[in-house]
Amino acid sequence: MDKTSQREILAIDPTWTLADITARLAKTLVGDGPALALTPISSLSVPSEIALVVSTSGSTGVAKEVGLSASALLSSAKATNKFLGASTGQSWSLLLPLTHIAGINVLLRSLELGTNPIDARDISGSYPKADFTAIVPTQLFRALNGDTELLEHLQSAKSVLVGGAALDSELRDQASTAGINIVESYGMTETCGGCIYDGLPIGDTLVEIDENGLIKISTSSLATTYLNDEAGWSSKLAGKFFRTSDLGEIVNGNLKVLGRADDIIISGGENISLKQVEDLLKKEFSGIKCAAFAIKDLQWGQALHLAIAGSRKPELTKINGYLASHISVAAKVKGIIYVDELPLTSLDKIDRQKLIAIAEREGNKGL
Repeated sequence: MDKTSQREILAIDPTWTLADITARLAKTLVGDGPALALTPISSLSVPSEIALVVSTSGSTGVAKEVGLSASALLSSAKATNKFLGASTGQSWSLLLPLTHIAGINVLLRSLELGTNPIDARDISGSYPKADFTAIVPTQLFRALNGDTELLEHLQSAKSVLVGGAALDSELRDQASTAGINIVESYGMTETCGGCIYDGLPIGDTLVEIDENGLIKISTSSLATTYLNDEAGWSSKLAGKFFRTSDLGEIVNGNLKVLGRADDIIISGGENISLKQVEDLLKKEFSGIKCAAFAIKDLQWGQALHLAIAGSRKPELTKINGYLASHISVAAKVKGIIYVDELPLTSLDKIDRQKLIAIAEREGNKGL
């Protein structure tokens, strides 16, 4: 391996302050110092053009290490600020974790405006004022259902980006009625986060729908590669376009996202692999027959549910404790249904649509 074309990589230390992370990010973007990883990764070094590495789960549950260049990151930040009409000196507040690209984007947009990001995470009491912020739908739900301090913060912002999961139309209407200027964001780690706002491509982004109904995106904010799966990255490319796992259609010039084509759901802004949930439970609770599925939910976007067949029926608290420790707290099961047999499609795959119908018809047991 040619070491001259490689760059050291350093995982962000949880003890670093927001100012530390922002300063290191600024140096990384100009090629000074190591590339940064949001979480520990398998790679010890990366191609020299990579500035940031973000891990994101795939359909198999195996985390893909997405390599993002400085030019892609800056292109994303500039396109967002331009779309929102943000100008030098205006501020962004940070309400998202820095383990995801959405949180880092707040820092990048702040740097582009020449200001410091305002850390508004885990605040009790009045939030500091900011011109712009970004949240996931679950946070919006909480603001509209009792978190008055967060609600006032969102109401005072010029624009509030909502992404990470599909935004329920009812929730958006409630936000609009409450005086929050919502901009719905669509994108993924591979596109440095949101690159389509309210159905419209930002910057130089182009969108197409392929013959299978999948959304394809071309943008200067596109990632460089999967560091731990170059073949997988190549398989996602079609010319200059990146083929997503989302189904969509273009209506009157606007992109409408119809849902995932694989088994990844997004709950509370977190990617969760249904297959990984099933595999983990079958490993921990020997003999369990189960299938994971999701139900549309106003608070979570998609709420994780579980169907169990047979005599092995672990307690919900034990299931959730195990999933929280092995995936994340967002992977807690929100409801359980019990069936005689797990329904299968003609191809012997779990019929998740039938499970959804059963859960919605009969109700569910759980939280």
